[in-house]
Amino acid sequence: MESIRIDSFLWCVRIFKSRSKAAEACKKGRITISGVNAKPARMIQRGDIIEVKKPPIVYSFKVLDIPKNRMGAKLVHSFVENVTAPEQYELLELQKLSGFIGRAKGEGRPTKKDRRDLDAFMEDIPESFFFGDEFDFDD
Repeated sequence: MESIRIDSFLWCVRIFKSRSKAAEACKKGRITISGVNAKPARMIQRGDIIEVKKPPIVYSFKVLDIPKNRMGAKLVHSFVENVTAPEQYELLELQKLSGFIGRAKGEGRPTKKDRRDLDAFMEDIPESFFFGDEFDFDD
């Protein structure tokens, strides 16, 4: 029976841009096969269900065939079937509709829009909230 390494498979069917990124995802525990975390060297076969955690959702793929090498995007559907639950896509849509795109701490300066929103929020708060009543800046 044919088999292939999971990191190589994920790269071949274009789920990850490079094999090293696929291996890194395996090491971080983001790839599971039948509910078990997969190491990069884990061999997969036809019929296996692979779960890939890419926040905020978990994608599920069924292996239909084993590729020999990386392929064009048009050929991917003959090697892997997307069996991701519709609820996962709803989570993705809800995040898009919420309008808030969180920026992790330390990811750079706020945009102009962020700064304007912050200024608008801050102008409604009295100075005494920050400095107390003992400071008088008008003197």
